[in-house]
Amino acid sequence: MRRLRVLLADDHPSVLRMVENILEPMFEVVGKVADGKSLLEAAGKLDPDLIVTDISMPILNGIEAVKNLKESGSRAKVVFLTVHADFEFEKGCFEAGASGYVVKPKMDTDLLFAIRAALAEHSFTSRNLTYPN
Repeated sequence: MRRLRVLLADDHPSVLRMVENILEPMFEVVGKVADGKSLLEAAGKLDPDLIVTDISMPILNGIEAVKNLKESGSRAKVVFLTVHADFEFEKGCFEAGASGYVVKPKMDTDLLFAIRAALAEHSFTSRNLTYPN
């Protein structure tokens, strides 16, 4: 059985290593990039089944990169992994085409749940986000 192909995008190498360590036993990590422009290029070349990306990255942020990917027809599922525990960022990510929104402090407990939900055509959001009053 073919393992699902995952592309990782984050501008912090330590985060990329942690995410790869979490995912590698179950998925094939086909690429790691550090900015939104490289995410677009790698996704076009590698055709991943799933993308795990940060929001705040140089050159092009993750939300804009995902919008561009979805507009170009990418069928990859997308889970955002971010420090932004904020409803407005979450809303922007889902509007861009994401299936999951995980805050980095909950990566160990929430990331695999978010990925499984995305692959099952559901959505997932980490709890304890800051919502507007």
